[in-house]
Amino acid sequence: MPDALIILLTTIFVNNFVMVQFLGLCPFMGASQKVDSAVGMAAATTFVLTLASATSYLVDQYLLAPFDLGYLRIIVFIVIIASLVQFAEIVIRMTQPLLHNILGLFIPLITTNCAVLGVALLNVRQAANFTEAVIFGFGAALGFSLLLVVFAAIREQQIDQEVPRAFRGTAINMITAGLLSLAFMGFTGMN
Repeated sequence: MPDALIILLTTIFVNNFVMVQFLGLCPFMGASQKVDSAVGMAAATTFVLTLASATSYLVDQYLLAPFDLGYLRIIVFIVIIASLVQFAEIVIRMTQPLLHNILGLFIPLITTNCAVLGVALLNVRQAANFTEAVIFGFGAALGFSLLLVVFAAIREQQIDQEVPRAFRGTAINMITAGLLSLAFMGFTGMN
């Protein structure tokens, strides 16, 4: 199997940063109330995460590493991510005003999503070249998007179900997230 496909599949399923590494749980829980908003958040996060991975790799390889400025990595990556989120918010507001109203506060929260920074930091350590960096970021974004939409669909179905009082709300959401995590951990044994 080509290396690009292996990287893509492992970042989506085997090393999914939400279910295996527990990064990005706040937007995962917060933006998954409805499938419509989950799809919009997934698209915005995919855009930001993919570009952040590519940009942070380039900045690290051609600016930070050659000048021995690795200690500035986190600060520089946060600035890159914040800039990309602002750009994404402007694009969404101009092209999809309804989606912008639905997502509201969640778009700027992509900046504080630890998963975006975590993937950028992991990316510069693990990626051998620019192509791998982009594929790693895109795969991580697809994994997040898949989980966000699936979790939102499950949450919408739970509204119509008779959930015992003790399990309503956060409890059933945590149980569901745990079961999804177990399902994704099942992919780790596949070779």
